[in-house]
Amino acid sequence: MIIVTKPGATEEQIQHIVDRIKEWGLRPEVSRGAVRVVIGVVGPEDVIREKPLAAIPGVESVTPVLKPYKLVAHEFRQTASLVKVGNVTVGGPQVVIMSGPCSVESREQLISIANDVKKAGARILRGGAFKPRTSPYSFQGLGIDGLKLLAEAREVTGLPVITEIMDTKDLEVIEQYADCLQVGARNMQNFSLLKEVGRSKLPVMLKRGMCATVKDLLMSAEYILSEGNFNVMLCERGIRTFETYTRNTLDLNAVPVLKRETHLPVVVDPTHGIGLREHVPAMALAAVAAGADALMVEVHNSPEMAKSDGEQALLPNEFEDLVRRVRAVAEAVGRAL
Repeated sequence: MIIVTKPGATEEQIQHIVDRIKEWGLRPEVSRGAVRVVIGVVGPEDVIREKPLAAIPGVESVTPVLKPYKLVAHEFRQTASLVKVGNVTVGGPQVVIMSGPCSVESREQLISIANDVKKAGARILRGGAFKPRTSPYSFQGLGIDGLKLLAEAREVTGLPVITEIMDTKDLEVIEQYADCLQVGARNMQNFSLLKEVGRSKLPVMLKRGMCATVKDLLMSAEYILSEGNFNVMLCERGIRTFETYTRNTLDLNAVPVLKRETHLPVVVDPTHGIGLREHVPAMALAAVAAGADALMVEVHNSPEMAKSDGEQALLPNEFEDLVRRVRAVAEAVGRAL
């Protein structure tokens, strides 16, 4: 349920609305606009429906959220949410680029790439310490040692760190070293993991599953928000179709749809979306034109030696060229970089 206050509602009236909602055993989520305050009411629908919300002083209107995803729906906030990753804001007028290697392999490799991507214009460092791989015999990541290297790279470059979480048991240690949690495509519907990150103090980037619909993605995000963590970004990273030439089919249709359906920032990962180095830049530019709030692009200084996904990682000079072109497209659509 969405409560919209009257333009002249006082702070005392707004606090009274919040207090009354809490007295009924429901949870208020307050979003302040320039003129009005919007208060989302979270709880069992049958309980919410029977409460006289419209009778509370200062309330202008009460509107039910009819979609199955309540908290992520645009109607819930009626304005775009901003997510802070360290000192970087995602969802505002600036397009944010997250970049780094697929896997953390060594100190020399990570620090070198981190310096390169920062110099080129990346604002968040990505790197996998725990890696979900199709084969159990493939490189699985450095684990805690990888997290420590990411934290060191943050100290060297000042870039906040995003890294993937695969297991609920790893949350506590990842929180010690990272600035943002990534829930990968294979874990999009790992509901135990979603609930756990929903209780985390860190922001979360939720990747769309390879066979998931937009509604599936939004319902998974709802799990995270329902636990109290509203600092969530949605990531389109390509879906599996009958096409086999590319790694996946990057569904850029999802970008404007998600921007309309939800208040959460939208990230696009063109690297996994197409899986072919030479075509990653084109898809990155298209994503910004479609309205993406951020890009996630893999970079490696020696792709032929990479322990995972070397064929889709850009070289540092290629990434630098891409950032220049992204800046031009962002400016053309009224954004900045």
